[in-house]
Amino acid sequence: MTADVPDTRRMWIPQSNPAVYKALVALQRASAEGVTQRLAELIRIRVSQINGCGYCLHMHLSDARSAELEPQAVGMVALWADAPHLFSDRERAALDLAEHVTRLGDSGVPDRVFDRAAALFDDVELGQVMATIVMINAWNRIAISGRYPAGLDERRLR
Repeated sequence: MTADVPDTRRMWIPQSNPAVYKALVALQRASAEGVTQRLAELIRIRVSQINGCGYCLHMHLSDARSAELEPQAVGMVALWADAPHLFSDRERAALDLAEHVTRLGDSGVPDRVFDRAAALFDDVELGQVMATIVMINAWNRIAISGRYPAGLDERRLR
């Protein structure tokens, strides 16, 4: 931990269960293949916002800065539907899908949302987008349940 980030963790999967952590990292890498870094980070940021995961949000905002994503797009990703000029059709379809997959509830993903994404991504790409959405949701749930603090980045602790 760094001095400026209080340690609020009640679980730390990289240490307590390294086999699961390594498997999750491998799945994370596989899910990112074929997805642009911009799209992946936009999805990760938006899903982390929805889930209220400060740990993952901090990490992916940092990654977006490192990848030199446009600050306007990063800043407006929470309201992507109100700023269509900042996002491509594919990005808007992926973000819409991400919001619905993240908030499944009783109604699941509406056909119109899935069909729009399927029309803009081929089967492999759609699977990669879906895997990216699922992986950040998995990481969010681990970080929130384990009380990982915003500002900590386990990738830099090794």
